[in-house]
Amino acid sequence: MTRRYSSASQIDTQLMENDVMMNVGKISAIRGSVVDIGFPDKLPAIRHVLQVDALQEGDAAVLLEVQTQLDETRVRAIALTPTAGLARGMAVTDTGGPLKAPVGPGIMSRMFDVFGRPIDQQPAPENVEWRSVHNTPPALSSRSTKSEVFTTGIKVIDLLVPLERGGKTGLFGGAGVGKTVLLTEMIHNMVGHHQGVSIFCGIGERCREGEELHREMKEAGVLSDMVMLFGQMNELPGSRFRVGHAALTMAEYFRDDEHKDVLLLVDNIFRFIQAGSEVSGLMGQMPSRLGYQPTLSTELAQLQERIANTDSGAITSIQAVYVPADDFTDPAAVHTFSHLSASIALSRKRASEGLFPAVDPLQSNSKMLTPGVVGERHYRLAQSVRQTLAQYEDLKDIIAMLGLEQLSQNDRKVVSRARQLERFLTQPFYTTGQFSGMAGAMVSLDDTLDGCERILKDEFSDYPEIALYMIGKVDEAKKPEAKHAEEQTANAS
Repeated sequence: MTRRYSSASQIDTQLMENDVMMNVGKISAIRGSVVDIGFPDKLPAIRHVLQVDALQEGDAAVLLEVQTQLDETRVRAIALTPTAGLARGMAVTDTGGPLKAPVGPGIMSRMFDVFGRPIDQQPAPENVEWRSVHNTPPALSSRSTKSEVFTTGIKVIDLLVPLERGGKTGLFGGAGVGKTVLLTEMIHNMVGHHQGVSIFCGIGERCREGEELHREMKEAGVLSDMVMLFGQMNELPGSRFRVGHAALTMAEYFRDDEHKDVLLLVDNIFRFIQAGSEVSGLMGQMPSRLGYQPTLSTELAQLQERIANTDSGAITSIQAVYVPADDFTDPAAVHTFSHLSASIALSRKRASEGLFPAVDPLQSNSKMLTPGVVGERHYRLAQSVRQTLAQYEDLKDIIAMLGLEQLSQNDRKVVSRARQLERFLTQPFYTTGQFSGMAGAMVSLDDTLDGCERILKDEFSDYPEIALYMIGKVDEAKKPEAKHAEEQTANAS
């Protein structure tokens, strides 16, 4: 039997490397993205990729992934590429293996889709090996238990929610509160100083964001240490559901084979869960609570548990998590929380007050914030800041009803400190400089701790709150007040 490959698909050669006789079946039913195929000779295994050859010269082949075996001769598959042109009776070839991703030195500074095809308008990478996107998590015996802080240069995160090197961090928030902006700023601050490889995985987000990120990383000169994968919102749920696994296969190669530290950035984990829900619905499974797939926790664990430290290297992951309707009890958010070492909650209320990054200091937490990891001084200051902000939150109702004048002298001082701390923990971002007109600031942990300590000691009690708004180091508040107010007015306009 002669093999036929689609000239438009650059992965067919990789998918059909097997020297075994091709296993060919026929389409028996098509329902949108769900296709039933009969294989009279040999039934393909679950997760095998199936291929329908292109109808016309120059078209790409249609790729399907086996989801379930219906009986001894039929399988049900989900489409990974558009199914336009498919018809009953068409021949389908079992490629003999699961979806594969390219790994190796040749993928550096490149941008791929879920199939490993370059989407940066450059030729296909050379010197690569193709590996299955489905792997098991590393064994417990090979995992590292060392705890180390990963600094970001963003004041509120480094102070109150320190990240773990080799840990998993979630950025939780509803629509429009700044998840992607915060993630992009972290990339800007960390990629240049990160001694290792950075992998960005876009799952179900906007196509333009990928193009903008690629351009910004190229201009910043850090693209040589980055790999990007995208399964964007215009693609089918099957491909969006697998792009996270493809990114992890690349990350595991750099960790296990090249013994490097990997920074894995994911935007957005909720879209991964949503793609799984769409696949589950297409396959006719009965939904569980709030319409999510019954296999939600298993699917998320299969992805998250592969992100781990081993003796050979570490994968540090930062993940944006969209929270539907700002409801943190949504099953998608709840199941994601359980896998993380740090949770950064973004607040719409703080965003509406202009306090960016809109991190809610009372809802965010990190298991790294203990005296044994961050040190006694950092822990003590973080607790003092959190306590001051919590007291202010409790006093807000009294202030709204009776006014600030009715508070005791002590409580007024607490309110003043809390409002100054709220403004000091704002920060101008490099990635939003073109919109805000303010130059970005990256602040060291020592400068952040020093600033908070001086504010708590009332050193800036005579300064207006606006003097501490959108600055880097605390000493910037001591500019001549007229000049500072003039700058703020100019920036606001």
